[in-house]
Amino acid sequence: MNIGMAVRSCAMGARSMREAYKKVGTHMLNEFKSFIAKGNVMDMAVGIIIGAAFTAIVTSLVGDLINPIIGLVSGGVDFTNNYAVLGGDVPAGASLEAARETGGSIFAYGAFIMAIINFLIIAFVVFMLVRSVNKIKDAAAAEEVAAPEAPKGPTELEVLLEIRDALAKQA
Repeated sequence: MNIGMAVRSCAMGARSMREAYKKVGTHMLNEFKSFIAKGNVMDMAVGIIIGAAFTAIVTSLVGDLINPIIGLVSGGVDFTNNYAVLGGDVPAGASLEAARETGGSIFAYGAFIMAIINFLIIAFVVFMLVRSVNKIKDAAAAEEVAAPEAPKGPTELEVLLEIRDALAKQA
């Protein structure tokens, strides 16, 4: 094989590879369009938006209602500002935010405890929502089962038999 044939072979190979990639890209683009067109994507987007709003509500619930109660029960301790200094120069009694601004190495265990409390509250609320929805679905299914069937009209065979009998009586 001479060099010219090798170059042509490589060019043809590159062209066919480009065409193959183009086909794969077109197929993937069409598949993506099909995916976006399905209703599930819109449902997911609505869920994410509502979830973000719900997170703000739960954060307020924890920060404004539950933290003060926990602080009252635990003798006025607020978990969000609990931390340990691992390194650096942090003034004694500084808030967590001020301690972070000093650039020191901070072990913010109070913020972690509040994140766990947030998670447990969100998980419980979601559990209660799912439980309520399941009860409503079960009640609706029970109503469908309990509803008596509407009386059925005569079948096609019964109507034909009646017509036959009526014609036989006239003859």
